Amino acid sequence: MKFVQKTVEISKEAKLPTKFGFFNIMAFKELPENKEHFAIFTADFNKLEIPLVRIHSECLTGDTFGSLKCDCGDQLNFALNKIAEVGGIVIYLRQEGRGIGLVNKINAYNLQDNGLNTIESNHQLGFETDERNYDMADFILNYFGVSKIILLTNNPQKISTLKNTEVIRRESIIVGENNFNSDYLKIKKTDMGHLL
Repeated sequence: MKFVQKTVEISKEAKLPTKFGFFNIMAFKELPENKEHFAIFTADFNKLEIPLVRIHSECLTGDTFGSLKCDCGDQLNFALNKIAEVGGIVIYLRQEGRGIGLVNKINAYNLQDNGLNTIESNHQLGFETDERNYDMADFILNYFGVSKIILLTNNPQKISTLKNTEVIRRESIIVGENNFNSDYLKIKKTDMGHLL
């Protein structure tokens, strides 16, 4: 299996005790972009025949501040709880706002406050519906010698764009619906094909 050559600086492995359970963590710095991605995993994860994997794109507002405009923070918390319990890895990719960055994401929020939906606001700002890619997820899984996974996702794009990793099974991660994000989740299902 061949990869596009990337220059990636890889950190040492460190312990990461959390409220969800005990993990190890490593950082992967993608050059020259200087994007720093993370792998958060249970100690036994690479001994598992087919590990449970969550590929999670950064969402500062949801993951850190508990925003109710999305389901991202709830998905991350669910994944960390589940992976702490059964073993596996969370790959945390630094591609905020479906890849448009934090400033543009907040500008998109402003457009949503004024009536546009999540896709329309991205288009209004000159972006595709989803600007993310998952090459670094493939790179990280390859680094750990993982070729087959169970993927914790509702997003079929994650399955179809993994080039060097076989998704044996998909597990749903349906959490976090509320009055503030019900339209957002509906758009993800009807217009983006998410399996909700």
